[in-house]
This record gives sequence, structure tokens and C-alpha cells, in this order.
Amino acid sequence: MCGIVGYIGDEEATPVLINALKKLEYRGYDSAGIAVLGDEGLVVRKAKGALKFLEQKIAAEIIRGTMGIGHTRWATHGEPSDQNSHPHTNVSGQIAVVHNGIIENHAKLKAWLTERGVAFRSETDTEVIAHLIDFYYSGNLLDAVREALTRLEGSYALGVICQTNTDEIIAVRKDSPLVIGAGEGENIIASDVPALLEYTRNVYYLDDREIAVLKRGSVEFYDEEGRPVQKELCRVEWDVAAAEKGGYEHFMLKEIHEQPTALTDTLRARIKTYATKSINLEEIGFNESWAKADRVIITACGTAWHAGIVGKYAFEHFARIPVDVDIASEFRYRDPIFNPGDIFIIISQSGETADTLAAMRMAKKSGARIIAITNVVGSTLAREADLVMYTWAGPEIAVASTKAFTTQLMCVYLIALKFGALRGCISETELAYYIDALEELPAQAERILSHKEDIQRFAAGNFNKTKAFFMGRLFDYAISLESALKLKEISYTHSEAFAAGELKHGPIALVDESTLVVAICTQRALFEKMESNIKEVKARGASIIVITYDDEHFFDAVADEVFRIPCTPDPLTPILSVIPCQLYAYYCAVQRGNDPDKPRNLAKSVTVE
Repeated sequence: MCGIVGYIGDEEATPVLINALKKLEYRGYDSAGIAVLGDEGLVVRKAKGALKFLEQKIAAEIIRGTMGIGHTRWATHGEPSDQNSHPHTNVSGQIAVVHNGIIENHAKLKAWLTERGVAFRSETDTEVIAHLIDFYYSGNLLDAVREALTRLEGSYALGVICQTNTDEIIAVRKDSPLVIGAGEGENIIASDVPALLEYTRNVYYLDDREIAVLKRGSVEFYDEEGRPVQKELCRVEWDVAAAEKGGYEHFMLKEIHEQPTALTDTLRARIKTYATKSINLEEIGFNESWAKADRVIITACGTAWHAGIVGKYAFEHFARIPVDVDIASEFRYRDPIFNPGDIFIIISQSGETADTLAAMRMAKKSGARIIAITNVVGSTLAREADLVMYTWAGPEIAVASTKAFTTQLMCVYLIALKFGALRGCISETELAYYIDALEELPAQAERILSHKEDIQRFAAGNFNKTKAFFMGRLFDYAISLESALKLKEISYTHSEAFAAGELKHGPIALVDESTLVVAICTQRALFEKMESNIKEVKARGASIIVITYDDEHFFDAVADEVFRIPCTPDPLTPILSVIPCQLYAYYCAVQRGNDPDKPRNLAKSVTVE
């Protein structure tokens, strides 16, 4: 949430800051601003609303200066307004700060500063940082920032500039992401890599409580006590084109279409094809010790949590081991029980989700061995986990996750199958059968996408339904949860998901002619049960779409529409059955005039509680 950028170099800073902020719009925001330091001193400009309003505001003036900071804000303290927008300054306007995160003790600090004569101009928690740095400033900006940090409680990524320090930007992070781009005679800070790629591929990833001092020709790193830190320079291998729309109307549609390639990339390097096919998971230290495990714990948030639910079914089906799946925000507060033999899996697209990171750190303190599944190399989760399995989905820009989710599922299946073989729960022949099925999934996903017009037509006739219910059983229930989330995220339709067996325990009371019911039916042993559920909602006037196999006609007589997916073993269907639901959510959003890439009130990376 929020986007931070900063630039120091030989170029004019304003166009660089605006351009970099555009690359971070996907994170979600309701206002934007920049602060540029030049011959006229520190110039701050900010505006409520989309970035274009800030551009319009500064179009008639020339803001000179080769260093500055910028921000896209997502309101947490104080309504969206010009006044509450970042950057925030001290009273004299000589120190400017941009901030991503939440200062939990801001009220206490504000009262303390007010007693000392500071007059606040905004309702934000961030403004206290500017005044606090000013309180400690006596010519050395780094020392002032370090002193201020000792007073701050909460999460933050900061960019700080000062009018009397014309050759440095101070950057800090704690529980919020921040990346440093190292260029030729210029250096950049940003909340995420896409903002940097136009200028450099060489990056430093700040760790928690580290401080960076950016000058035009150098970057220095310190810990919170001011001791120098040596950082490894990393190179980003993917390019700008991967973070552009590539001819698609929206990033979300592009990323839905990228799933066949992403699935192939996730799978390819992990399959061995010698005498018999096998799965290679050396990256997560897969060895005989896994066979002694008593339990798997999976923790995640949102879409990643839904991948975890699929993981529960997959681990229990293939490896016959009990699995607990927890929402990270619940797990971290419920005093969980850890056992020595637990396998602890954390799933996060961004690797920066605040609750997920907190859950991981709690588990590590209890001695758990952490295995992370994430898409972002160099993310906090990737750096702090004991072992990492990357999804290799490539950059995902749209707020609503699509290809990151299906590649998370691919990772989960690979671990579950390998685990099952290790525990002797599936034979070599069965393992080879499922590997063959996994290898077919990318082409099968492509076949579904080739028929996307069928979903588009259905959406055109049903986008105005006031409520939508998704139901299924076992693996289909997990995909019902994810599908309902997608629809509510981007079309703002009231949508719910439930295990189909729970229909008579409450949800059926809401079913009427205004209801769309999406029945996901890929678990063949439960077709008759699902047929009964469908008839119950059909009798109450609901419109029905069924998602099932392309060789299956069991539901033709009871459904208003049937969308068919290629045949695959029942446990693997989530990777395929979710795609029509992603498309349906996308087309409903477009029909309603919404921007599916930037849904209201949501952010790509939830870096605060």
C-alpha cells in the first residue's frame, strides 16, 4: 500500500518522480505528491485523486532540481485531501518526508511535539516524522533520522530530504518494502522494482531497520545504531516490457493470458526426466527428514490463503498428513501451538504482506523451519525464510492476483506430490501419472482462454446481478472462495462462497431471482450431491452456471449455462477451474465501468495491518 520513490542524480527530478510513481499506481492510492530540491529551495506539490491531477497542477510551472522524493498515498489517518497527501514537511518546510506504513504511537508523539510548540497541518500519522527529525536535526540528517527512529513504533519505509543537505536522500525501512536502484551517476529509491527498471537493473534490497544514504555517485548503508553495513548488489533479470500491458486493455487480462507461460516456467525446472519422471525440490531442502513430520501448517492472507486451502486438500490427499491452514492475521494472535516435527509453509505473492511476515517471525521464534512460496525475488519473506520456492510468475501488476495464484497452486502440488512419494503414499507409477497431468495443464489453460468469449457473453447478460454465490465441494470449495473474492474485488458485486453441503444451513435463505449461482463441479464422486444443490437454488429462481469437464454432460439439464474445462485428475482441477472465474470477474468489472487493475480501497501489497 502506498508508493514511495526518490531520485538523486544529474537529470531533472520531476519527470523521473512522476514516471516512477506511474509504475506504482497498481499498489493503490488516493492522492499523490512530490518534493523537489533545487535552486529555489524545497518545492512541494501534492493533489488529491489520481496522479493525473498532480500532473495537471504542476503542468504550468517549471520545478527545477535534480533530487526529490514522491509518493502515492492510501489514506489511513485522515481523509484523502491535498493537505493530508505526502510529502509532509516540518514547520519551516526545509525537511520533507514520504512514508509507507503506520506509526502506531503517532498520537503520543503528536502530543509531545505540540507541547514543544509544533503546529500540525494534517491529520496524518506521517507528519510527526518530519517534525521529529527536525527536532533532532543539527546539520547531520543521518543522525537526526536515526534519533527519530528510536521514538517511532509501527511500520515504515521512509524517504527523507533536507534543504540544507543538497546531496543526499535518506531511506529507511521497517516492515515495509523499499528497494534502492543503483545507476550511473544517479540513484533511486522505490517501493517496488517496476519503478526502477527504466533507469537501472542493479538493485539493493534494504533489510529491516537498515538505513541507506543515497548520493549522486554512491550509496552507503548503516544499521540502526549507525554501523556500516555491506550490501550485495543484485541484478533484476526481467525487463520493462514484462511490466507493460503489451496490447491488452488491462494488466489483469494480460496476466490471465500469461498463466500458461507462468505455469510452464514454474514447473519446468522442477521435473526430472531420467529413467522415470520425478520432482526436484532441492531448493527447499527436501530430504528424508520430511518423512518424519507430523503436521503441515500453512499460513497466508487473501488469495494466498485460498492457495493454502487447496494445499490442505492436496497434502492430505497425496501425503496423508494432517494440515492446518490459518489466516495469518488470526494465526499471529491466537497463541498457536508448535510441535518440533511441524513443516511450516508461508505463502505470499509479494513477500511483503505485513500479517504474513509477522506470523512467520512468530513461528521462527518458536523454532519452526520456514518454507516460503513467493513470487518476488529479494522480498522480505524470501530473505527471512529458511528456504524459498519461487513461483516464477513474472511481475504481476493488477491488484487482483491471477497468475500468481495459479503458480502458487503449482508449487503446492509439486510439494504435496513429492511429499506423498517420500512417505510412500503414492507409487512411482502414480507419481509419473500426476507429473504428466501437471505438464499438460499449461496447454489446457490455453484452451480455456481460447474460449473466453463464452464467459464474456455470459458476463454481458449477468453482470448486473445483485448477488453471486459460488459453491463447490472439496477442491472446488477452495476455488469457490477464490472466485467469490475476485468478483467482489473488481466488480464490487456482493459475492459469497460456501461449501455446497452448507447450502441448507443458511445461504439458501438469500437465494432468489436476483441471484447468480456458480457451481464448480469437478469432483466426480460428488456429482450427484452437487446436482441436488443446484436443483435447490434453481427452484428458487437463481441463474446457474456450472463449471465442469468437457466430456461431462451430467449437469446439462439443470444449468442455464455450462462452461467446460479440459479433463485432468480431480485433485488438479483448481488450476483450470479458476480461470473461467477470473475471466468472469474481469468482464463483469469492465461491463460495470470499473478499472479492474485498480479496484477501489484495495492495494497490491498489504504492508500494514
